[in-house]
Amino acid sequence: MRVTPRLLLLVLLFTLTGYLFPTFAQTESPVLTSIRKAGRVKVAVASLPPYIVVSPSGEVMGSSIDLQNMALKAMGLPALTPVLAAWDAMVPGLLAHQFDYLGGGLNITEERCKVALLSTPYYASQAGLYVPPGNPKHLTSLADVARRPDMKVAVLPGESAYNNYAKEQGVKASQMMTVPDNQAGVAAVIGARVDAFVVGQFSIPDPEQKGVAVIVDKQSPVFGSGLAFRKEDGAFRDSFNAQLNMLIRNGTLQKLYERYGITNGNTMAQLLAKFSKAGDVVPSCK
Repeated sequence: MRVTPRLLLLVLLFTLTGYLFPTFAQTESPVLTSIRKAGRVKVAVASLPPYIVVSPSGEVMGSSIDLQNMALKAMGLPALTPVLAAWDAMVPGLLAHQFDYLGGGLNITEERCKVALLSTPYYASQAGLYVPPGNPKHLTSLADVARRPDMKVAVLPGESAYNNYAKEQGVKASQMMTVPDNQAGVAAVIGARVDAFVVGQFSIPDPEQKGVAVIVDKQSPVFGSGLAFRKEDGAFRDSFNAQLNMLIRNGTLQKLYERYGITNGNTMAQLLAKFSKAGDVVPSCK
């Protein structure tokens, strides 16, 4: 049989095809392979209205949910399947492969970056002290709380950036009372069990309507919050980052704030403009 150049080319192509297709299959991220096989994206979330709102029937909605679903769609993946989880159970659950990623919006801290990969921030703020109307204790910063050992503040569980900042300012553990969520923090202030609830300055939308006032700690740095992924899922995180950065920069996130009646969109956009990755918030975060 005479071997022609065309026959040689066909043989070469078939040979390469046999090698290349298995290689492509093997190089897809394990978490993406798992997601495609399951047909869903399991995401840990917690109540954080109006960014994440959980209805009495268990339905989850809000600006953060819409933002994540837009990113997932652009990546060719299904909308997220929410799994309600306590804040302090999220990272352990992620590491135990109970979730594909954490979508609750975790503060980007050095401690968290040691065990997980954090996305580009899609929420940014300075520390806020939610106090009774009129600010009867005349608080202006967490340093004021540290100087008055008789004062108490409510904080969320875990190693949040705001908790760490409070400790750095000298607030003692004996002055801090842990509450499960924002609603409980506001209730603790209204019930006079604490003098202030410490979270981000935008964490409680329309605070006056909820019976509290917010005092922004102007001495605090700008903190960021993002999604969290397992260390081995770097390619998944990077793909998500690309979509988040685009949605933030092109004004989509601001439009979502308007849709859900969140009034601080312009201020948030100005703060977020400083960041494009977790390392911009905490330099040691990769």
